[in-house]
Amino acid sequence: MMGGSRIPSTLVAAATLMSSALILFCCFTTGDANGRLKLGYYSSSCPRAEDIVREQVTQLYHKHGNTAVSWLRALFHDCMVGSCDASLLLDTSPGAAGVSEKSSPRSFGMRNFKYVDVIKSALERECPGTVSCADVLALAARDGAAILAGGGPLAADMPMRTGRLDSRVAASHADVERAIPDHNATVSEVLAAFAAAGVSGGAEAVTALLGAHSVGRVHCANLVARLYPAVDAGVDPAYGEYLRGRCPTADAREDTRDVAYARNDRVTPMVLDNMYYKNLLARRGLLLVDQRLADDPRTKPFVERMAADNDYFHDRFAAALIALSENNPLGAGEGEVRRDCR
Repeated sequence: MMGGSRIPSTLVAAATLMSSALILFCCFTTGDANGRLKLGYYSSSCPRAEDIVREQVTQLYHKHGNTAVSWLRALFHDCMVGSCDASLLLDTSPGAAGVSEKSSPRSFGMRNFKYVDVIKSALERECPGTVSCADVLALAARDGAAILAGGGPLAADMPMRTGRLDSRVAASHADVERAIPDHNATVSEVLAAFAAAGVSGGAEAVTALLGAHSVGRVHCANLVARLYPAVDAGVDPAYGEYLRGRCPTADAREDTRDVAYARNDRVTPMVLDNMYYKNLLARRGLLLVDQRLADDPRTKPFVERMAADNDYFHDRFAAALIALSENNPLGAGEGEVRRDCR
């Protein structure tokens, strides 16, 4: 994903996004079965932990705007595969039996892992060996979402519980492929995947979470099947021609298709807003899985409502993100607090 122009400071919209999550928290989350997660988990052991994450996320955003999008995708990939446990961040060790989740085809295009190290280093200087990498991912996603929504750190008070532990091992590639829907997934597949990841809000929550596709970009390797030999009949013709101009033909060299990209939203490419849903209704969904939301009777009513009401989208997105961030936390004895997230 790539940064774009800086966004206006629409503090009211982002404040609505975060404060409304307090009301909706009960509706989309299944809770923490082992009782480890709680609000203010680090209040005694590292009182400034959340402030440090927020400060670092803000600084990195102003240097590299695309980082805020990266945090959202990283949390999604980490939490969808078994647990929110920072297994995504593990590198492959020499001689290890498995390989890193980061090298899975489902993780294609993910970036900015090095900036997780920047945040973690700041925490280690303040409170060595205290704050987990899993909590770094979750808090960075929360604060990145607030910035992209327009409110910046002042509006980032989403009620996110902390206390996650880090996995000692990465998931297998088979687990990654099974848990994370691809760009051609059906609505049924996407609903099932998010339900398995602890998001209990059904079609409404899933429709909101996919609204993260209002920011960032998609590589042409994931688009050419909709464009060649003919543009998909479900794509707005003018939009299809634009995408053909962005993406090479299907028989282009693979590395070329992997580098070229199109933005998810050409109007507000780095703002987390409801333009995504307006695009779907105009047949300008970039990925097939996106466009299917506007066609499936289970999700279409929510697409229409979110397209009409940005505050409603923010409300549901905030609550669903919290729910996803609490998927199956590791219990005592199941994980650790890594000093090196890799």
